[in-house]
Amino acid sequence: MIRADERNETRRDGITTRHSFSYGDHYDPDNVAFGPLRAVNEERLDPGAGYASHQHSDVEIVTWVLDGALAHEDSTGTRGVIRPSEVQHVSARTAVEHTERNASETEPLRFLQMMVAPSADELADPDPGAPTYRQWDLQGARGYLLDVLRLRDGVTLHAALLDVGDVVALPEDGLVYLQVTRGSVDVAGTVLDAGDAVRASSAGPLGVKALASSEILAWHFAEPAPAPNQEHP
Repeated sequence: MIRADERNETRRDGITTRHSFSYGDHYDPDNVAFGPLRAVNEERLDPGAGYASHQHSDVEIVTWVLDGALAHEDSTGTRGVIRPSEVQHVSARTAVEHTERNASETEPLRFLQMMVAPSADELADPDPGAPTYRQWDLQGARGYLLDVLRLRDGVTLHAALLDVGDVVALPEDGLVYLQVTRGSVDVAGTVLDAGDAVRASSAGPLGVKALASSEILAWHFAEPAPAPNQEHP
């Protein structure tokens, strides 16, 4: 389990980032990955603040906005604004450059950016193709775990919007990474609040009970993971 206040933190002009894995200047050789998951960064951007153009490669980037509006532009020629209840996926097998900034000059922005490594077969592909980009509204339902995004067989992002007392079951096999994004939940007798996360490995039946109006994200990895790149993101 990782509590919200146990994450490493990076501060720069107008930006605060909280890292759940080794990232940037925060290196921990025992925390470079969980399965193919390489990063879960909570980003907080002041009004008008943002990241200048920067590059990623050999990674799947999934962005989930919690509060505010995120303006995104990348080298595929795609640009857009992501808002709460919208999810964005950029597949950067070959190098992609992108910029990200708070689209508002008056309101703060908070979002999660998650990075997943390609499969071993994808890494071995000599022709990975051009970067691709997808963004769509999440038409979720309350009270059950919804398949939000399937990156490939065995790698799925789930989400749930829960009212007080709702219970959902997490996948029983493989690896599960649970992130509480809003509210408060009980997992096997442990209370998790917004920003807290749990990593589980073939834990068997594991239920999540909402103690308040809550939102959760759960990555499920049913496949073996490629070896982590020690040159962390």
